[in-house]
Amino acid sequence: RRSRLKPLPQELAIDRRGRRAYRSGMDSHDALSQVRLLGERIDKLSDLVRRLGEENRSLRANHEQLASERAQLLNKNELARSRVEAMIHRLKSLESSQ
Repeated sequence: RRSRLKPLPQELAIDRRGRRAYRSGMDSHDALSQVRLLGERIDKLSDLVRRLGEENRSLRANHEQLASERAQLLNKNELARSRVEAMIHRLKSLESSQ
């Protein structure tokens, strides 16, 4: 359905078609109040985006550090396993030679 609002004169219209820019019954105080509220919401969202970005960077750095520590522990574990296997092999060879 097409809106049955009267077109505003071109110099008062906000859009190119001359339609009213806001709903009827809204006074300038309501519009300013809504713009302020919208501005506050935008500010809060902007702060949230900034905080989430910082948290994301921190979590990524922590993840990299933990991945590095894990790799080091896996290497140490493999080295210990090799040493234990070598000791077991030597013990078995000593038993068999006696």
